[in-house]
Amino acid sequence: MASRAVMRSTTRDFKKYYNPEVGNELRMDTNTNVLGSNPAAERYLREQTEDINGYPNTYSDGLRDALASLYGLERENFVAGSGSDEMLDVAFKTFTEWGDGCVVPVPSYTLYEYFVSMNGGTPVESELSEDFQLDVDDIIRSGAKVAVVPSPNNPTGNSFRQKDLEDLLCRFDGILVIDEAYGEYADSTMISKVDEFDNLIVLRTFSKAYAMAGLRIGYAAASLDLADMMNSVKIPYSLNKISEGAAIAAVNDQGFIEESRRMVAKERPKLASDLRRLGFEPYPSDANFILAVSPIDHSVLVPELKKRGVMIRDFGGKRRTENCVRMTVGTSDLNKIMTDGISEVLEAYR
Repeated sequence: MASRAVMRSTTRDFKKYYNPEVGNELRMDTNTNVLGSNPAAERYLREQTEDINGYPNTYSDGLRDALASLYGLERENFVAGSGSDEMLDVAFKTFTEWGDGCVVPVPSYTLYEYFVSMNGGTPVESELSEDFQLDVDDIIRSGAKVAVVPSPNNPTGNSFRQKDLEDLLCRFDGILVIDEAYGEYADSTMISKVDEFDNLIVLRTFSKAYAMAGLRIGYAAASLDLADMMNSVKIPYSLNKISEGAAIAAVNDQGFIEESRRMVAKERPKLASDLRRLGFEPYPSDANFILAVSPIDHSVLVPELKKRGVMIRDFGGKRRTENCVRMTVGTSDLNKIMTDGISEVLEAYR
């Protein structure tokens, strides 16, 4: 058996990402849009007649034009690619040297440290406050080259305070990457600030509110200079032409996004209330999911709920989210299926 010594030194401790065995369970563990596939994208896919023998546009200019129109910016403010995960990878490839410190909040998205280490950086953890807000002074003291913060934060669900983000941008000497993967569900975005701050990169994805996770589409917004640097580093043609066409169709039809926002805004407080009734301690959320402390051991709840046909995400073994589980906000009917299953587990194991 080959030794892991053959791997790059920064990657030897890597483990494969979350990849559960899935059957016919209700997936409330991935935070995708419970309303189903994006209808504008589906129409495009049914009707498209693209020549798949030809390359896509090198830098996805059509999608970047659509995004520029949506946000009132220029095409050259945007970088588009295969999911916002590629945008994370490109950001670290572009702005970090071997060994550079990169700030990652705790708790936050588990793949941040992966991308930092993959690109030769050194992850620098910054503990969030008791209410899961940023410690701006701690990040500034780190002297890091790059800081990445998700707002709304995954897995906690809360947005970071606007004043803290702007304070950080003004005082931090490095690049600040704000990951707005769930930004469509929140009340504010930093995309409008990219021309104001020359150290700001904002990431977005089509995998969540846009309901297009299977097509792997993401983008970054930044100042003209930063975006040009990232486009110079990004792999050409990384977004295929079918996905780009579907994304353009979805951007140009915002009705589905508004419907999705309204559904989550209506159902999220109701789900939180139902969870409290069952003995959970849910945290405040600005996203389409809720993190909650389980009333029984997380290692019992999650697999037992899966046996009853519902999957939720287990964060109970991680620091700062001890005994916590995360669940997607569904429609009223889907939430009832989930909470009924939870109730069965609690009755059996309390």
